[in-house]
Amino acid sequence: MQDALWKMSAAAQAEAVRSAEVSAVELVDSHLHRIAEVNPQVNAVTQLLAERAREAAAQTDRRRAAGEALGPLAGVPFTVKESTAVEGVPTTFGAERFRHAVAPADAPPVARLRAAGAIPIGHSNIPTLILAGMHTRSELFGDTVNPWDSSRTPGGSSGGDAVAVATGMAALGLGNDSGGSVRIPAQFCGVAGLKPSAGRFPADHRVLGPDDPGPASQMLVTDGPLARSVGDLRLAFEALAGTDPRDPRAVPVPAYGEPLPGGVKVAVVADPGGHGVHPAIRGAVASAADALRNAGYDVREVPDVPRMAEALEAYGRITVTEFAPSWPVVRGLLGTGGDRYIAMAMEQTPPASAEELMKLMGTWLNIRRSWAEFLDEYPLLLGPVFTEPPVEPGLESRDRSGRDRVASGMRLCTVTSFVGVPGVAVPTGTADGLPCGVQIVGRAFREDLCLDAAQAVEDRLGVLAPVDPRVGARAGERARAVHRQLPGRDRARPLRG
Repeated sequence: MQDALWKMSAAAQAEAVRSAEVSAVELVDSHLHRIAEVNPQVNAVTQLLAERAREAAAQTDRRRAAGEALGPLAGVPFTVKESTAVEGVPTTFGAERFRHAVAPADAPPVARLRAAGAIPIGHSNIPTLILAGMHTRSELFGDTVNPWDSSRTPGGSSGGDAVAVATGMAALGLGNDSGGSVRIPAQFCGVAGLKPSAGRFPADHRVLGPDDPGPASQMLVTDGPLARSVGDLRLAFEALAGTDPRDPRAVPVPAYGEPLPGGVKVAVVADPGGHGVHPAIRGAVASAADALRNAGYDVREVPDVPRMAEALEAYGRITVTEFAPSWPVVRGLLGTGGDRYIAMAMEQTPPASAEELMKLMGTWLNIRRSWAEFLDEYPLLLGPVFTEPPVEPGLESRDRSGRDRVASGMRLCTVTSFVGVPGVAVPTGTADGLPCGVQIVGRAFREDLCLDAAQAVEDRLGVLAPVDPRVGARAGERARAVHRQLPGRDRARPLRG
């Protein structure tokens, strides 16, 4: 049975451990065997925490034997993005400069998943410093490969987690999202992902020192889970929601709000901003709309979302202004080629003056108000995650036209991050052999409504993962070539092919 354990849902894995049908050690070992089989082909898991995971699993088994109640994620393995701290393991950001930056403590979301019984099994790849582009390629670990097609990017910046979850190397992934970094790789890899409301999950992004980031980073970056099913995403949501003294932004709001009367209204916008959408993605939105109608939702096509162009401009000016003072240092860390994505943004969008920035902060609040009013009328919004199927790796860093194409494709993700509302990415099927999906956006702190609607879509259109990698030998060799040895208590090692 061990060979099949990694294929089970996170909910089923946890129930099997709680009921003593399997041991947590057996469950972890099943995933370790899957990582050994698959990771050399896709290069998603960067630092393998095998001994630590086995120790944690053995402790879970001892607690069960002693009659202790186990958590809702008992024994469930999860990956953690290379930018999120795991105690005793380097938080490398995929950069040579931080190869030995060992984390003194778990980040709050890692601690909360552990408290629910889940077990970190490895770090996962990201674009260098999260800034080198949408494609998951890091200085330290190289390229992560999309398991559906090695000529397509897995997306990012949480691409390592999406690939690990899609291929069965972990039941859950812990990423973060400030403009699509959970939702885009979820679409590109055929899994589900949640970007929560700003303030829903506690976080601490002071990984590289004692200072907190500026207001844009404080408001835009949210940690979020990835899973193969919406049910598993819900379990992760319930574990991650709450407060932590390390994050005064986290709001003690109940995980579930009051039910809405009648059929919940869903606004449908297949082409936000009117910049164009690929036929496969338009078809995905239509399929999801039909599924929601079938489930009793009041689905209505509307002309557009509020103030998209204005929101995109404000997002760009505010983030560039905050980032500009550190750019010379960061550019050196990104290295030649790794700096192209941000460099093009810096050239295209000048930093704001102090007076302009104050006005932009007011505009930000005003746009959030417009969205709150829109979602008051339509509690849910259905639209694309990315307006194309998965694109080629590194398109966004190739040239200006490539960067503009990617920025346009992720526009609904960017704007919904800007206004701080939750969104769930859910698969809808495949087109030409590649996964397609949509996102369901909701009112602030109504992740429950988004998850309910995403479940209705999944119930009618199915799940796509786990999958075996469909990559060629050349892609596998490229993945194997990047593995490096890193320090750590159990040597926190990448697997070697």
